[in-house]
Amino acid sequence: MTFDKVKAFESLRQALTTAPLLLMPEFNLPFNIYIDASGDGLGAVLHQVQIINDKPVEGPMCFISRKIKPTESRYGASQMEFLCLFWALENLTYFLEGCVFEVITDCTPFKSLLNRKTPNRHALRWQISIQKYRGNMTIVHKDGNIHKNEDGLSIWKLPNNIDNPAYVSEEDSPQIPIEGISVTDLNITFFEEVRSSYTQDKNCSILCQLLTKDCRDNSLIHALNEI
Repeated sequence: MTFDKVKAFESLRQALTTAPLLLMPEFNLPFNIYIDASGDGLGAVLHQVQIINDKPVEGPMCFISRKIKPTESRYGASQMEFLCLFWALENLTYFLEGCVFEVITDCTPFKSLLNRKTPNRHALRWQISIQKYRGNMTIVHKDGNIHKNEDGLSIWKLPNNIDNPAYVSEEDSPQIPIEGISVTDLNITFFEEVRSSYTQDKNCSILCQLLTKDCRDNSLIHALNEI
């Protein structure tokens, strides 16, 4: 064997037998989430750039993956990537709550899908669920040829069962609260009756006089027999 072949073999063996160093999160620094969806699996890696030995080093903190559910197998490629983001944020929320982070994806139309004005019911539910992150989240596109660190997770995914920490039950449908405002017509007659009653009620009339002018007449105050 030539020297180059021996060197390549040793490098490969070192890579295969050395586990990656998992960093502890520093919540004052931004995070990076790499997501990827394959034909039948989802994968995500949480990274962070930290200063180690006076050098900036990007390292992983968490790896998650799962096999897709039968009901999800009908999704298109872009919709599957959106599902992957939704699922990743649900599982990594303890790291990301209140923190700045980037989402790195190889899906070109991903940004437009997030901002679509007329999404389908699945995309609408996902859009609502990630609203709390929108101020701190930035979407970054990375070409698929170099977007590899989570690619293996979606291809060699873990089974979607209770032994998987990122497991999602087939029956479970996450409840997502929707904040809204209900607008109804005002009954003008009702408010007119309330306004006119101020002068008809003795105590209300006295209180209105005390509140609307600089009244120093103590007899008005003593006239209040009930409130």
